[in-house]
Amino acid sequence: INTPNNPTGAVYTRPTLEAVAEVVRDHDLWLISDEVYDTQLWSGDHQSPRALPGMAERTLVVGSLSKSHAMTGSRIGWLIAPEPVVAAVTALATNTTYGLPGYIMDAGLAALSLGPDFEAGVSGPFRRRRDLALARLGQANLLRLVPSGGAMYVMVDVRATGLSGEAFALRLLEHERIAVMPGESFGQAASGHIRIALTVADDLLDDALGRLLAFAESLATSD
Repeated sequence: INTPNNPTGAVYTRPTLEAVAEVVRDHDLWLISDEVYDTQLWSGDHQSPRALPGMAERTLVVGSLSKSHAMTGSRIGWLIAPEPVVAAVTALATNTTYGLPGYIMDAGLAALSLGPDFEAGVSGPFRRRRDLALARLGQANLLRLVPSGGAMYVMVDVRATGLSGEAFALRLLEHERIAVMPGESFGQAASGHIRIALTVADDLLDDALGRLLAFAESLATSD
């Protein structure tokens, strides 16, 4: 599982996590919990399924400095898991990737020494841009926002424009030079949607959202 989620920004509630945990325990399964976006939570506190009863011994938690410390591209992270699993994964990683470049490991150690205030500083702009996106896209007639509780993305339902997510994304890129990810890239369940990454400066995002809205309206008037 992945919460907060990429691409939707969905955050699993405690009842949802408890239901997942029940299935995992009942069927003697392992759970891989991708918690890379745990510092990008826009309300409440992050909840890990590993903390639920009977889950520490069967949960693998994946973390990364890519999002918490703005080190995307460095590919440095960690795994929290039972000791036998860690030993097996260490052997696998040693024989496949061997290790990271020294300067990336040094940067990772420095990043981890900065404390939670630094993490809050990294996530703050994404919260602000998420609020901006919700305010701007909430004005749309043909677009419907998927509620976002975390992560640096918002998903938008574009089916009312008459286009698939892929067609909408390609035409938006062609006509407005704005790049978004078509929902079809994430599977059939996300078809007819686009994912907007909140990774540009506020003024650029505001301008892009305005042009996206105008583009969507132009599709309605051209039919």
